[in-house]
Amino acid sequence: MIAPRRRTAPLFLRIFLVMIAAVAGVQLVTTALIFLLPAPVPKLFTLPQVGAALTGKADEAGELRIEVLDAQTASARGRRLGFVEQRLAEELKVPESHVRVWRPLPAPIIMDLPLLSPMRVRRLVSAGEGPNGHVIFGDFSASLWLRGHEWRTVAPLSRSINFWQQRALFWILATVLAAAPVAWWLARKLAQPIALFAQAAERLGRDPRAEPMPLTGPPEIVEAAASFNEMQARLARYVDDRSLLMAAIAHDLRTPLMRLSLRLDAMPEPQRTAAEGDILDMKEMITVVLGFLRDLAQPAKRQKLDLRALTESVVDGFVDHGAIASLAPGEPIAIEGDPAALKALLSNIIDNAISYGGAAQVTLHRQDGEIVIDVEDEGPGIPEDRLNKVFEPFFRLEGSRNRETGGMGLGLASARAVARAHGGDVKLVNRVPSGLCATVTLPA
Repeated sequence: MIAPRRRTAPLFLRIFLVMIAAVAGVQLVTTALIFLLPAPVPKLFTLPQVGAALTGKADEAGELRIEVLDAQTASARGRRLGFVEQRLAEELKVPESHVRVWRPLPAPIIMDLPLLSPMRVRRLVSAGEGPNGHVIFGDFSASLWLRGHEWRTVAPLSRSINFWQQRALFWILATVLAAAPVAWWLARKLAQPIALFAQAAERLGRDPRAEPMPLTGPPEIVEAAASFNEMQARLARYVDDRSLLMAAIAHDLRTPLMRLSLRLDAMPEPQRTAAEGDILDMKEMITVVLGFLRDLAQPAKRQKLDLRALTESVVDGFVDHGAIASLAPGEPIAIEGDPAALKALLSNIIDNAISYGGAAQVTLHRQDGEIVIDVEDEGPGIPEDRLNKVFEPFFRLEGSRNRETGGMGLGLASARAVARAHGGDVKLVNRVPSGLCATVTLPA
């Protein structure tokens, strides 16, 4: 009895809830900043403090910047505040025309009027602790005429970041650090189905009979996984049906060939010898086709192996039979694969190089996360428009690559099938000035 599948929330609902949670989290942090952190208190400067700095006395608190400027520079500071100028002139006992107070535009102060009475000051600071007299707060610039074109100017020292801003930044940073692990977990959870699809597609590319995707997760993912599994099953059936059809045709051809062989006894000697040669060629073709289909149909027997040692054994086999072949030295390279299939792949590629190029130079190395096998020869090469067509079953080139030297035209097709079953590929590239390079890539 199959246990019922546990119902999970749809993917769109999960994404919707994550977005709502993110917006709610931002609002909560903002609310916490407003209610939990103390409100910023503006820096207050009394008129006597500003007046003393304008008359040349040092600012004991060290909160005012004092400098002497020319009239033009001292005037280019924003909007003048006549009411404040009047009070400051009374404090300094100088004509009002000798005093200028500016506020930059836009003005980063709390209220429109930068001059507050003692009563309003006590509302801003703790009761009984406020300074005596009128005060100025916010960003301002006050100037006093000295002589000629010189004005002594005072302004609050600018700070890149104040204490309240530091507290707010610390709060935001702490919130981000606290939410980062949860956000990471949620992102991985939402992206996991996509990663599973990528892995399933990779398995399908290597083996059409790979394990199907599990039907778990949100309803959208389950539906997509079911469609993917159905597609995989259809591909497997298509490959099996094609292989069975070709195998049946090749197998059934053996019966009429046997009858033809029996009838050859009644033929004259010259015709009989030629006919027997043709029948032997046809039997060989049938044997090769059946072997090719059998290799495609049987499941691969994967195991850990040393690809360099396997390649070296194949090269040594050709050398023992008098062929010219060599393998460049290098370190061992481990791979998980089917030893028999990989050996057949290497044999086909190296045999082609020896048959059509006279010799085979083999190199084996790692590159960009892949294992690369290059087999080079010094032959005539292949026309550019047929570099991919030669991988088609039963396709043979004219000239030197004929049936007498080129077999049935299944060698490269079989080699590419083995490479792709292992997650790799085989490509051919013409060398300059002559020769061909067959490159086999396999996943590391």
